Amino acid sequence: MTMNHVDGKDHGSLVLYTLSTCIWCRMMKDFLAKTGIGYDYVDVDILGDEDKAKALSDLRYWNPKCSFPSLVVNGEKCVIGFNENNVKEALKL
Repeated sequence: MTMNHVDGKDHGSLVLYTLSTCIWCRMMKDFLAKTGIGYDYVDVDILGDEDKAKALSDLRYWNPKCSFPSLVVNGEKCVIGFNENNVKEALKL
C-alpha cells in the first residue's frame, strides 16, 4: 500500500486514512494544509482490493469501526472524525 505524502511542518508521524468522496476527510486535509503540517495519507476507497484490505486492517487497529477520517498521531493515538479542537489537542497546537 502506497501512502501519499504532503510536505509541511514536522509534528511527528501523522497517518491519515480518508475516503476520496468524504467531506469530513476533505475538511481534515484542508485544516492540515492551512496549518502547514506535513502528513501521509491514503484514500482507502480508491485502492485496489489487496491494498484496500491492508489499509482497513491497519485502520481497524486504531479505529475498530473503520470510520473516516482517522488520523493516527505518532503511532500512539487516533483522532476519529474531524473536530478541529480534537485535532489541535492531539497535535499540541
